[in-house]
Amino acid sequence: MTRLSVNVNKIALLRNSRDHGVPDPVQFALDCERFGADGITVHPRPDARHIRPDDVRALRHSLSTELNVEGNPLESYYMDLVLEVRPAQATLVPDHPLQRTSDHGWDLEKDGERLRPIIAELKAAGIRVSLFIDPNPRYAEQAAELGAQAVELYTEDFARCYDSKNSTEGCTEPYEATYRRALDGGLLVNAGHDLNLSNLSALNARLPLLHEVSIGHALVADALYLGLENTVRLYRHALHSNAPA
Repeated sequence: MTRLSVNVNKIALLRNSRDHGVPDPVQFALDCERFGADGITVHPRPDARHIRPDDVRALRHSLSTELNVEGNPLESYYMDLVLEVRPAQATLVPDHPLQRTSDHGWDLEKDGERLRPIIAELKAAGIRVSLFIDPNPRYAEQAAELGAQAVELYTEDFARCYDSKNSTEGCTEPYEATYRRALDGGLLVNAGHDLNLSNLSALNARLPLLHEVSIGHALVADALYLGLENTVRLYRHALHSNAPA
């Protein structure tokens, strides 16, 4: 079954707007675990505008599920932190330090050889390595060639397409092709970005062997109205239901 990893960056962003430590992203993460989440994702950035290094350290020592730390490994702040904390998974993302959110995957033709020794170093530290990629079968092949153990499909294009149609028609072909190529290469396949309760089960029906989805923004927004426990359970249900495609 596809795992649900909850991204808690938005909780840290809200916490950072005041000086009282409320809400606590670590407690939020523990509550997500208690309500059925299979893991927690964070994406620290050097300006510490949401998740901070101390949050990552606290999560690593507090969680009973997997911690996934996203970020750009070509920036020293990320590598230093990940090699110190040693999360279960490092998802390598080609974002600029000041970027608002991730908006594209790696160009592995350009960056692959720079990533190869980084991937090897993280694997040697016992960390599973996932590369954030656009839906392109060649990128899945290259990720396997570079030694990655997983890829995360950047799903914004799928989400925009599906949400405009309430259907997967014409929305999933490149994702399905990339997913199949990744599985053929022995990779785990994750997915993330703009997934929500409307589109999640439809994507999962098309990619039934997804290992994990990482969801933060939509899940936190839904929790404001539906409550956290109910929201986590609804997302798990969406992953485990066989929605029509």
